[in-house]
Amino acid sequence: MIRAVVQKDLGQLIRFAIVGVSVAAIYVLLFLGFLHVGLVAGLANALAFALAVLVQYVGQTVWTFRQKLGQPDQALRFGCTIGLGFVASGLLTGVIGPMLSWPDWLAASTAAVWLPVQNYLFFKIWVYAGNGA
Repeated sequence: MIRAVVQKDLGQLIRFAIVGVSVAAIYVLLFLGFLHVGLVAGLANALAFALAVLVQYVGQTVWTFRQKLGQPDQALRFGCTIGLGFVASGLLTGVIGPMLSWPDWLAASTAAVWLPVQNYLFFKIWVYAGNGA
């Protein structure tokens, strides 16, 4: 039984990572594409981010955690988790990093490592936990 749980969790973690890397690539491609068609950087970023989050929600919900789409409470928890990630990245790159005199690359790298861990834990124990994830 323990082996089955570990295999399920490992498979879920691998799917989570695949979706995450794919979404990051989609964000970069969308951002660059929006810049290419003449959008200003702020708008290009906002649109690329919003579309990437939508893709992430679908991928993590359907494939990683094997849940149904369209559950308002689940979507709200997902959005809160993404918002919390935005706050955490802002704190790491705009407050903690500068306070500790970290170079920008270290603050950004720390955020890039921290956020997937934070998101996975919140997805597993809160966003999708009540639905058999």
